[in-house]
Amino acid sequence: MRIPLDRQSEVPLYQQIESHLRKAILSGNLPSDTRLPASRQLAQDLGVNRATIENAYSALEAEGLVFSKMGSGTYVLPVTSLPSIPKNDSDAPWPLWQSSLTTNHASSADLVDDPPPTVHPRPISFASGVSDSRQFPVEEFRKVLQTVMRRDQIDSLEYGERRGYAPLRKGIAQILASQGLQAHPENILITAGSQQAIFLVAQVLLKPNDIVLVEDPSYSVALDLFRSLGFQIIGIPVDGQGMQVEKLETLLQLHHPKLIYTIPNFHNPTGTCLSSARRRELILLAGKYNVPILEDDFVGDLRYEGHTQPSLKSLDPGGQVIYVGTFSKMLMPGLRVGFIVADGPVYDSLLNFKRLSDLATSTLIQRALDAYMTVGRYQTYLHRSCQIFRTRRDAMVKALKRHMPGSSFEIPKGGLFIWLRLPRALSASELHPIAQKEGVSFAPGNSFFIDGKRGGDWLRLNFAAQPVEDIEEGIKRLGAAVRHIKAKKK
Repeated sequence: MRIPLDRQSEVPLYQQIESHLRKAILSGNLPSDTRLPASRQLAQDLGVNRATIENAYSALEAEGLVFSKMGSGTYVLPVTSLPSIPKNDSDAPWPLWQSSLTTNHASSADLVDDPPPTVHPRPISFASGVSDSRQFPVEEFRKVLQTVMRRDQIDSLEYGERRGYAPLRKGIAQILASQGLQAHPENILITAGSQQAIFLVAQVLLKPNDIVLVEDPSYSVALDLFRSLGFQIIGIPVDGQGMQVEKLETLLQLHHPKLIYTIPNFHNPTGTCLSSARRRELILLAGKYNVPILEDDFVGDLRYEGHTQPSLKSLDPGGQVIYVGTFSKMLMPGLRVGFIVADGPVYDSLLNFKRLSDLATSTLIQRALDAYMTVGRYQTYLHRSCQIFRTRRDAMVKALKRHMPGSSFEIPKGGLFIWLRLPRALSASELHPIAQKEGVSFAPGNSFFIDGKRGGDWLRLNFAAQPVEDIEEGIKRLGAAVRHIKAKKK
C-alpha cells in the first residue's frame, strides 16, 4: 500500500496514515471486509515504526471504521451514516431538567462573593464578605502546622472525633466564656465553616415548604441556601437597632415558622446590632411560640467601640437557641472551621447529620488551629485586627464624606461593612458596571433582600478587606462613577 507521507510536516506520521485510510474507506475505495495490511508489513513498506501503524489503526477503530479480529488482522467495517448531535448555543433552550435548576436555584450572591473581572489594571474590591486574610500570620501558622505534624504524626491525618478535636472544642468553650457565653465542650460541634453549620441546622429542623423568618435584608448566601432547600422565607424589617422584634409576634401568629434565623451582632449587610431589650423580647417570643432561633455570630468579636451585648445563646433559658460561629471570616477563609453550640436532643441530630454529610472536618486544620489559639495568639490577633479594622472603617467614613456627597449611612460599631444608600435617582445596578470600569467593585444591595428586587439604591462596602490607601482610592473611584452617571442624566 502506497501512502504518501510528508516527513517534514508538523502533522504526526500516524495521523497522515490514518487520514489517508479514512478518506479511502469513506469514499468506498476500501470497501467493507477489506483486510488492511498487517501492521508489521505496512510499517516496513512505509519505512516507519510499527507503533506508528498501530496508532493509526487504533484511531480508525475508535472512529468505527475498522475492527480487529484476533489472529486474523484488521478489517474495514461497513460505512454507516452517524447521527449528528447539535451543539447547544446561547439561543437554544436547555434540557427541561437544566431549566428547572437554573430557575429554582439561581444565586443572588454572585456579585457579592465573586465580583466579575474588571479591565482596570489595579482593581479594588469592597465586595468581599470576609476580613483581610493578608493580616493572617501565614509563616507563623505554617510553623504550627509543621509542629502538629511532627507531634501527632498519623493521628493528624485520621478522621478524628465526630464532634471535633476535643482540645479545640475546649478552647472554643474558653473563648466563648470570656465573651459571656457558658458552653460545655460536649455541646460544641466543629463544622467546615459557618455555612455548613447553617446547612446542618436547616436540614435537621426543616423540610421543604417550611417557613423561615429572617431579617430583611440578610446574609445573601443564607438566603440562597434556604431557597435551594425549598423553604419559604418571610422577612422582618431592620432598623438602626436591628430586627424590629415588635413586629415579630404578628408574623409568628400568621405564618407559624419553623425557624428564626438572625445575625444580631454587626448584621450582614447593615452592620447594626440588636438592642438588649429586643434580644430579650426575641427569646421570650421564640419560647412562647415554640420556634428555634439560629444565631449567626460571624464577626461578633470585631467590636471597635461601645458596649458588648449578650449573645442570644447566653440568654437562652434552655435549648431555644442554636449558636453558630466561625474562624473563617475572622482569621482566614481557607481554614473552613466553624462551630455549632446546641443543647438537648438537637445536638445528637446535628452530629449524626454531619457524619452523613462529610464524616469529619479536617483533623489537621483543627489541631493546628487549637495549637495556634492555645498559646494566646488568637486574643492578640483579635486585638490587633480590631485596631487595624477600626482605622480602615474611619478611613472609609472620611472618604465617603469626601467623595460620595448625598449618600447616607450609619457608622457601624464593629464588623466588616458599611451599608450605604445612594443619592436619589441612582441605583446600584446602573452604578456597578461604571464602577467596574473605574476599577472598584461593591456588593449591590438587592442581593441581600428576600425578593431580590428591593434595595436597588443600597450597596454594601467592606472596609476591613483593603488597606487605608486603597480605601481612599477606591471610594474616590466610586465617586467618579457616580459623577459619570449624573453627567449623563443631565
